[in-house]
Amino acid sequence: MSEKLDRRYFIAAGTSALAMPFVSRSASAQAAWPSRQIRMICSYPAGGQTDLLARAYGEFISKQVGKTVVVENKPGASGAIGTAEVARAEPDGHTVLCSISTTYIMNRVVMKNPGYDMDKDLALVSVIPGAGLLLVANPKTGVKTLEDFVAFARKSGKVNFGTYSAGSAPHMTINELNKQYGLNIEPVHYRGEAPMWTGMLEGTLDAAMGSYTAAQSVLQSDRGTVFAVHSKKVDAIPAIKTLPEQGATSKFFTVSGFSGWAVPKATPQPVVDRLAELCVAANNDPKVKEVLATFVLEPAIGFKESNALYQRELPIWIESAQSLGLEPA
Repeated sequence: MSEKLDRRYFIAAGTSALAMPFVSRSASAQAAWPSRQIRMICSYPAGGQTDLLARAYGEFISKQVGKTVVVENKPGASGAIGTAEVARAEPDGHTVLCSISTTYIMNRVVMKNPGYDMDKDLALVSVIPGAGLLLVANPKTGVKTLEDFVAFARKSGKVNFGTYSAGSAPHMTINELNKQYGLNIEPVHYRGEAPMWTGMLEGTLDAAMGSYTAAQSVLQSDRGTVFAVHSKKVDAIPAIKTLPEQGATSKFFTVSGFSGWAVPKATPQPVVDRLAELCVAANNDPKVKEVLATFVLEPAIGFKESNALYQRELPIWIESAQSLGLEPA
C-alpha cells in the first residue's frame, strides 16, 4: 500500500465544502437523512477486508453528508451478531450494515436461527463484486496445483483446511472439492480472515482460502504456496489458474461473492437510493481506490445491479449448501 490505511473507529465529518452533496438525490431524502451520526456496523473483525472497506467508504460518506460515521466491529457467528443488530435497528438509514455474501446468503442455510431474515428484515443497498480468492497450501505438503492438492488429500486421508467462517466461500469450496474428487477435507472455521491466516502461519493448517491481500503475511514469509484461485484470475499472479481451469466442475466455482451494505427493510427507498449513490460515488475517492486496489476488488455497483447480482448468485449458493445436507431456514 502506498500509505497506511486509516483504521480509526471514529470517522470525522469533512469540511463544509466537502460536505456539499455532489450526486443527485430527491429533496425529501436530503431533508430526512441523515439527521444525526450514522452507525456503520461491520460484522467482521477489525483489520480485515470488510473492516477496511467499511472505514474507507464510511469516511467518504461522512464527508459528503456532513455527519460523523461511526464504524463498529461486531463480529461473530459468521456475521450474524452484527447483522441481527442492524435488522432490529430503527429503519431510518442511521444504522447501516457492512458485511459479505456469507452473511447475506449463506447464514439462511447454515443456521436455524441467525437472528434475522434477509428477505424480511434487510434491504441490500450496494455491493462490491468479489475478487479471486486464493487457495493456499502449507509448503510442507508440496502442493503447487489442484492436481497436487487432490493427490495429497487422497494420500493423507484427511486435510485441515482453514475458512474464515462457516458457510463461507472456502467452506463451500471444500464441500464441492470433496464431492468431485471423493476427498475428506475438513473445514476449520475461524472468526475472520486475520485469525485464519495466523493459523496458517503457525503451521496448524494444511491449506486455507482467502483474499490476496490478507494472505500476504503467509506468502511473503514463505509459509504458503498458492495453487489455485476460486473463480476469477488475480492480476498480480496471472500464472495461477482458476479452479475451473484446473478441472473443477462445480457451478459454485462461477460465483464471485461480494461485500456490501444493507439497511433495515423498512428504510425509505429515497434514503436507500441516496446511500447507494454515495457508495457508487465513493469509487472515485483516492482512499477508496487504494483499498479496492489493495484487495483487487471491482468498484461498488448501484442498487438495481447489486440486487440483480444477489438474485443471480443466491440459488447457486443455496444449491451448494443443500448438497451438504443443509436446508434453507
